[in-house]
Amino acid sequence: MSYTEIAAAFGVSKGRISQIRSSAPPAERAFFGIGPVTVGVPLRFGTDDRMRTYIDAADALAQKETERQLAALSLAALDNPIRPERAEPFDGDAVVICGPKSAPVGAALLARDEHLDVRKVDGRWWIINQQTGEKFGSPRGDTPPVNADIGYLARHLIDGRVVVHVAGITAVGSSGVLHYLTRNLSDLWAAVGDVEFSMVIRCEYSDDITITTSSALVDPIMW
Repeated sequence: MSYTEIAAAFGVSKGRISQIRSSAPPAERAFFGIGPVTVGVPLRFGTDDRMRTYIDAADALAQKETERQLAALSLAALDNPIRPERAEPFDGDAVVICGPKSAPVGAALLARDEHLDVRKVDGRWWIINQQTGEKFGSPRGDTPPVNADIGYLARHLIDGRVVVHVAGITAVGSSGVLHYLTRNLSDLWAAVGDVEFSMVIRCEYSDDITITTSSALVDPIMW
């Protein structure tokens, strides 16, 4: 529709429609749904006698990165930790930053993906292309270890809501996925649009787990 037609439909001036359009969030806002968006990271339990709970520092970084991006897109973010027994995604739109080891919800979301999986093989975690058998391991686990990690990213459409799933081989990999999304969301949205897909992100980081670079290791595979 033209601005004139939209203005007539809303009963306002064409100039007002132009003002709204110029200040509106970008189209890629829809990647996360309509909001509010629940952001969840694993709630972990300490190994001492007091069984104190905590959130991994890299998970906390990924959560803050997500919330900053949502705010920039004019989407409200709701903080909701993922308890170890949680098996289902949150109600409404959500970003679930959780691997299959941390809570059943991570495995449940991965089960919807027929192309990529996150699996432990011979004592090491891998992202596996289920169609080709190709495996991607974290450079952190190499000998010698490298300050780099990989992470899994998927976008689900479930019962009218968007669930974005992030799972790093380690928690640093999850931060790398969010680093990539922050810097590439516009191009990613233009390339894939409102569909379900999954991909693999590689990141590099400094000694204090600050992500320095991120890039696509496996381009989006649309389901």
